[in-house]
Amino acid sequence: MTEKIKAYIAGFLDGDGSVYVRIKPHEGYKYKFQISPYIVFYQAKKNRLILKYLKDKMQVGYIRDRNDGICEYIIGDLNSIEKFIKWIGPYTILKRKQIKLMSKILQKKRNVKSVNSFLELCRFIDKFKKLNYSKKRRNTENQVRKVLKQRNLLTP
Repeated sequence: MTEKIKAYIAGFLDGDGSVYVRIKPHEGYKYKFQISPYIVFYQAKKNRLILKYLKDKMQVGYIRDRNDGICEYIIGDLNSIEKFIKWIGPYTILKRKQIKLMSKILQKKRNVKSVNSFLELCRFIDKFKKLNYSKKRRNTENQVRKVLKQRNLLTP
């Protein structure tokens, strides 16, 4: 991939993209929550080919059509996000802080060995609140801590 294409993709992310991590309840997981990182690009469905171009260049992720006329190019697995950050991260401007935080979170996610390190990961994820506009964020480190205490997975 040329430097020009990398810079174009970074600019696209800065303008029409999002970098975030969700904490989702999931009974099947050891600590009752799933950590889901995402890099997402958005376009109107009529501009789907632009997202296909990005996907063809990156060779990761998938494209999804929403019911509201929006199309998303989603990169959501750890290895693909790490690859993306390595290639595109240095060229970002507006999303540079989110990219750096995402990189730290992915490293911490790979190193979760205890309930305390899981809660530390959740604290890092909470930092996205200051960087991104998020009106629906409910699952924070405090909420995770509360659930873990209720399930006797965390001692006081």
